[in-house]
Amino acid sequence: MSSTPPAPTAGPDSRRVAAVVGVLALAVFMSSLDLFIVNLAFPYISRQYPDTSLSSLSWVLNAYTIVFAAVLVPAGRWADRIGRRKLFVAGLAVFSAGSVLCGLAPGVAALIGARVIQAAGAGAMVPASLSLLLAAVPAHARAKALGTWSALGALGAALGPVIGGSLVQVDWRWVFWINVPVGVAAVILAVRVVPESRDVTSRGRPDLIGAGLLAASVGLVALALVKAPDWGWGSAGFIGLLAASLACGAGMVWRSRRHHSPVIELELLRSRTFSGAFAASILYYAGFGAFVLSAVEFLTGVWHYSAVVAGLAIAPGPLMVLPFARVVAPRLAGLLGGPGRVAAIGCLVNAGAQLLWLSRIQAHPAYVTHLLPAQLLGGAGVGLAIPSLLGAGSISLTPARFGTGSGILNTGRQVGTVLGVAALVAILSRLSPVDPVASYRNALVLIIAFFAAAGVVSAVLLTRADRPVPPREAAAPGPAEGTAAAVPVPAAARPGMQPKD
Repeated sequence: MSSTPPAPTAGPDSRRVAAVVGVLALAVFMSSLDLFIVNLAFPYISRQYPDTSLSSLSWVLNAYTIVFAAVLVPAGRWADRIGRRKLFVAGLAVFSAGSVLCGLAPGVAALIGARVIQAAGAGAMVPASLSLLLAAVPAHARAKALGTWSALGALGAALGPVIGGSLVQVDWRWVFWINVPVGVAAVILAVRVVPESRDVTSRGRPDLIGAGLLAASVGLVALALVKAPDWGWGSAGFIGLLAASLACGAGMVWRSRRHHSPVIELELLRSRTFSGAFAASILYYAGFGAFVLSAVEFLTGVWHYSAVVAGLAIAPGPLMVLPFARVVAPRLAGLLGGPGRVAAIGCLVNAGAQLLWLSRIQAHPAYVTHLLPAQLLGGAGVGLAIPSLLGAGSISLTPARFGTGSGILNTGRQVGTVLGVAALVAILSRLSPVDPVASYRNALVLIIAFFAAAGVVSAVLLTRADRPVPPREAAAPGPAEGTAAAVPVPAAARPGMQPKD
């Protein structure tokens, strides 16, 4: 491999790469769009099922994020083994089918079941999308490609409230059906444009039992937090669920130490920057997930905004993500000596935005002077924090470990989201009809604490250089064992190698 990569050109190869990146980014776009649309539809789903408690309805969100978190890493390993495009297309198909079933669900239980199917599809397509991108894009163009991949996710977040606010005026079920035409188009384009690739050295099945234990551990924690207001924080039920969660987590760690293809590779967590990014991601997305849901609930429940107006009120924040993620964050990383410091700044900017909103929140609507400044500042923080956390976590990874490492980081993202939502539900379950703003103030204190903790972890663990994590030894010796080829290396990064069409 040459020491100096060739300069990028604007020829046919560059256009082909751009087309591949655009198709793969649809997966991130769909995931972000679905997250923000479903959050906006949440009050409408609640009104259709008035006898269902908020804690039960929260599983429309929690079931999705729990299954998504559990599927990410095993799906990434399966993609390497059976073919990344094959799993990407299968994930898109399953996600689209789950979206159809969500729209047809006759009740909350059926809706939660359909969301599990959706999550399984999303958990397959997202890591396969990133693996395909790394395989198809030359090393010198990956930074720009990853920026585009992330930016389209931000665009989905920005369009979600606006599209969702319009669709729920017709019927909340359309917020799920809107995924179907996008998914069908992505499947057709993926088959036509995206080259197939796989890791021919991959051996053994992923640890599905470990993935199940991880899902059970996170789900039990979420259930404990949701039920704590009713049961009591010192009740036997609450403590028992926490104990069961710890037991499942310990079982997952035990299997990860012994399984040839564990759900979480514990070797990666020995890297200070990688484990720091993983921990910071859990804390950051706990704050982010709680913030997204609390904003929708506050605007529709306290200020009594319609879904359309609430969507438009939320949109300016996500729109700030694009310029900060693509332009400001990379420049700051160059000036400050790495993405770790930018991640810390982004987390603290988010904490400051919520502190500003806490100081101005009131029952009487005052959007432009009270909420909008916090929304814009928060969007800037998201644009700084999210790509920087991923970049900081990737620094200590060799190219062969990037797919596995990013899958684990995405797992931390989903774990944080479900915990943040569950904690928020525990606070809002005691909403006072006399002073509803009081509960939202408590929720903001929690959100600020999550963001601030993520910033502290980033500042302590992500601002110093770390050594790359060595590749994990294969379960069975292969002809290339002990060489770089023993671990999957993106084909586009190797001279003379092309992904399989």
